[in-house]
Amino acid sequence: MVICSNFIIVSAFMILFECQSGIAVSFARLLVCTSKMSLDKREPPKDCKPPDSAPKLPVPALKDTLDTYLRCVKELLTDEHFQKTQEGVKRFGAPGGLGELLHRKLLERREQTTNWVYDYWLNDMYLDNRLPLPVNSSPAMVLPFQNFAARIDSLRFAANLISGILEYKSLLDERALPAEYARGQHAGTPLCMEQYYRIFSAYRLPGQTRDTLVARDGRAAPEPEHIIVACKNQFFVLDVVIDFRRLNERDLLTQLERIIKMADNQDERQPPIGLLTSDGRTEWAEARAQLIRESTNRDSLDLLERCLCLVCLDDSSKAKLTDAARAMLTLHGGGAALNGGNRWYDKSMQFVVGADGCCGVVCEHSAFEGIVLVQCTEYLLKYMLVRAASVTELPAPRRLRWKCTTVVHKLLAFSVDRLYRLVKNLDLNVHKFNRYGKELIKRLKMSPDAFIQVALQLAYYRCHGRAVSTYESASIRRFKDGRVDNIRSATPEALAFVRAMTNGNVSACDAKLQLLQAAIAEQTKNSTLAIAGLAIDNHLLGLREMARELKIEKPEIFQDEAYRISNEFILSTSQVPTKFEMFCCYGPVVPNGYGVCYNPQSDHFVFCVSSFRESPHTCSSQFVKSLQRGLLDMSDLFCNSNPREPRKSPTLGPPAEIPEPGSATCSLVKTLSQTKPESGSQA
Repeated sequence: MVICSNFIIVSAFMILFECQSGIAVSFARLLVCTSKMSLDKREPPKDCKPPDSAPKLPVPALKDTLDTYLRCVKELLTDEHFQKTQEGVKRFGAPGGLGELLHRKLLERREQTTNWVYDYWLNDMYLDNRLPLPVNSSPAMVLPFQNFAARIDSLRFAANLISGILEYKSLLDERALPAEYARGQHAGTPLCMEQYYRIFSAYRLPGQTRDTLVARDGRAAPEPEHIIVACKNQFFVLDVVIDFRRLNERDLLTQLERIIKMADNQDERQPPIGLLTSDGRTEWAEARAQLIRESTNRDSLDLLERCLCLVCLDDSSKAKLTDAARAMLTLHGGGAALNGGNRWYDKSMQFVVGADGCCGVVCEHSAFEGIVLVQCTEYLLKYMLVRAASVTELPAPRRLRWKCTTVVHKLLAFSVDRLYRLVKNLDLNVHKFNRYGKELIKRLKMSPDAFIQVALQLAYYRCHGRAVSTYESASIRRFKDGRVDNIRSATPEALAFVRAMTNGNVSACDAKLQLLQAAIAEQTKNSTLAIAGLAIDNHLLGLREMARELKIEKPEIFQDEAYRISNEFILSTSQVPTKFEMFCCYGPVVPNGYGVCYNPQSDHFVFCVSSFRESPHTCSSQFVKSLQRGLLDMSDLFCNSNPREPRKSPTLGPPAEIPEPGSATCSLVKTLSQTKPESGSQA
């Protein structure tokens, strides 16, 4: 984490983000400090290992993975189907069998590579996926709302933002980011930092069947660095280094003002080529193949693909900017009619600055995880510009030009239609749960993340009456080139608890509380195993891909319908905590699923729940209502009085009213909020 050396400025920023008066303060009016930000050295705990000593990712024991796999799928299958699956898994794991052969090959691969699962995982999770990047893959970080009185205010904001980006980029080039270390029971373990160094160098190149993640070495670039500014669906090259000097805030503002004027020139208007990047990956690859036939287009694509990042100067949406509206506008730009063409989704970082105060960041997810997006964004929000001498003569920014054939124009029309349908299909709900937050849960000696995961299981079961395969990302950055594995939250213990809360067979508060504690304990254990590199999903993926490499017919275990069901993540969840009042959002990963991103704060939670309107099985607002009700019911279990009587499970009809929390909840929150947290509570 990076902090401002001037306490007054930090206080000013906190006033900005915590202001509840309804009168937002512009960033530009707070940027009055000229002190350079200092770095938190993040002193590691005593006796910790150096940051370059991260071990290789382990390969879990085959028997442990297969046993856990059966445990995970049991509740998702009929008894007959489970028995068949169990027999197939037993054959796969038999001594001297195919499972042992593939496992042994994975152990050999571990010795020969830096990270045995990285390429398998990257292709399976991202590069082989043919769905459009917006909503389906690229998450967005929604920044605090900015009250811009005039367009010049938004341009000052953008100029300050670009200055922060360039400062952060210089830290990356010098490999000067402070090392990060694990907390909790693994405190002192160094975390792999490689993801950070792909923030501004990565680009996702579309392919017919598989994309390519390109990452150049920004330190070795011979040409002056540039960013691309998108404005009114046009793209402009903004050189940020001129005559070997980095542009300062005043220079950047001058250039942004020039770009606004250039974008308004109707005679120079270019086709909204950025819309093509919002299409399916195969469709975009085909369109790109058409574009590169013209040298003009090749030059423009080259400048886009080599830029540090995009800054998207969005026009006002003219809409009421609720949290959900800002999330959707950041995710997809509102379609071709608004700012949908003001994006280039292949680039790893796109910073959105709306004239109406809707600001955020969209990231191409294959290059790095959410924590990297959070850390970079928080640095930029805290950044304070060091003013330098202005460059006397600034060459005008350059407009990217395109030559479009009839074929390309037709492909653009198809992209417009598909983006329109994607925008209309997204059902997104942002909810701030204010009754309590993570501090209350920690004082109850439980993991807040595990508590929320059980609440999500309860919410889904109340909405749909069944358990479903659930994905929660777990960082494995303790290992070289570590990305994530999956914490499977739909455990038998969680299902036992949610059934007790919904079917009325268990009425005693103490009995339900014991079931809740067992579910949370199991979830916490699974989380610990996952971050230790011992979860099952990466291992199963490695076994499957190793069989493919060896040209062995797909093993029976991976042809079984149980494997497909277990990997259909109807609940796709992720915790993305922040220090500022901002939040992350993304779409579902399957047509009939939910995407749930949550931000636990000390006294509240922020949930961003997404689904698709075309699915008759999902409804984001109903899920949020069930989630709110479940969080209240779970807190009630910790009181001595009787909990509220079980209520009927909601249906996907008209949203039901959520009762006020019972007196038990209120008294519990009041009591614990007046006590000091004990040491050793879980983060």
